[in-house]
Amino acid sequence: MRAAKVNIHDTWAGILSEDEHGYHFQYRKEYLAEPDAEPVSLTLPLQKDAFHGQVLFPFFDGLIPEGWLLDIAEKNWKLNARDRMGLLLATCRDCIGA
Repeated sequence: MRAAKVNIHDTWAGILSEDEHGYHFQYRKEYLAEPDAEPVSLTLPLQKDAFHGQVLFPFFDGLIPEGWLLDIAEKNWKLNARDRMGLLLATCRDCIGA
């Protein structure tokens, strides 16, 4: 299993994970209890239940570089373009925006 800590405005909001059953995103209970909690995206609204999917959620997949920048990442870090979670973990440690 691979996992990523997801922050919003420097606040730990949840965990994105991948296992043999697919992808999962779960907001932290502590984050949901905050009065100013915001969803990661409109497609992942605030809720206590985990989200599950067979493919990487479009919001997170959209953070992965494309084109020549993806080519550089694949060659320099020896990444597989089909390994979306691996690409996300390697290239999206500090993304622009919230």
